Amino acid sequence: MNTTNEMNLDQRIDAIEAAYEFMLAYAAQGRRSDQGGGAASDLRDYLRKMEAALDGLAEAVTARMQSLSDGSVAAFEPFLDAVRQDAARALAIVRVVMAKSAISSQLIDNVNASIHLRALLTDLFVVDESLKEEG
Repeated sequence: MNTTNEMNLDQRIDAIEAAYEFMLAYAAQGRRSDQGGGAASDLRDYLRKMEAALDGLAEAVTARMQSLSDGSVAAFEPFLDAVRQDAARALAIVRVVMAKSAISSQLIDNVNASIHLRALLTDLFVVDESLKEEG
């Protein structure tokens, strides 16, 4: 089993939110590149953690919802479809950024503004809050 599958839902949500918060700060720094050490070198680490958290996120959300609803997710299926799509799109964006040899603050600012990433974050807020109310 790889480490991606070993992450529980709470760890995934924490990793995604931490990466997003780091990226907000990185975007404000006006950097041309993530090369050169310091906080800039942490960017790829946050992106790797976000990538791992996104890979399998929809399955983790589905499993958690099943555990809270006696195994039936029929009522949640349209929402779970949205989570799947938003997670896949956010993962694609992260992978595009990670493929770059240098990651600028401007690129990260555009990622932060992406409707796909924002939709996923909103999905996760809904999941997180609904799970708190259940348990």
